[in-house]
Amino acid sequence: MYGPESTGKTTLAEQLAEHYRTQWVPEFMRDYLQKKWDSEKKLVEKKDLIPIAKGQLQLEDEAAQKVENLLICDTNLLELKVYSEYYYNGFCPSEIKTKATKDKYSIYLLTYVDTPWEADDLRDRPENREEMFRIFEAELKKHDFPYKILKGNKKERFENAIKIIDALLKKK
Repeated sequence: MYGPESTGKTTLAEQLAEHYRTQWVPEFMRDYLQKKWDSEKKLVEKKDLIPIAKGQLQLEDEAAQKVENLLICDTNLLELKVYSEYYYNGFCPSEIKTKATKDKYSIYLLTYVDTPWEADDLRDRPENREEMFRIFEAELKKHDFPYKILKGNKKERFENAIKIIDALLKKK
């Protein structure tokens, strides 16, 4: 899963993992930042980026050891890179840039912004969703990563994601 905030990535990741009876990797950044918000009332800072990246990679590595063919990731380092550069005027730690741009995913399912915005402690830019979508897509194009855009309601996205994943699994 890959895309702007509040576009249904977590819901879809959970649904797909259940459908395929496989593991899914939650978004480490969300839990990390919610704990930070709850204890300090602070959002992400530059000093959080490396710990978030390490946490995400650790979750992915642990889950990958438990599956054979398919691992669903709610997010990845490319998403962290995009947000870092967006919020910090182009800044992203080089370690994150390097790891984020190594293509190790079979497909990026880019979630479109046609889902209702759901506010929470961490989401902060409902008016920038189209802009963020364009930035996310541009990053995929820049690195020539394979991707498909998922649009529509939850059912439509789920059904389209299954078609995409089934096609990939048949190739293996």
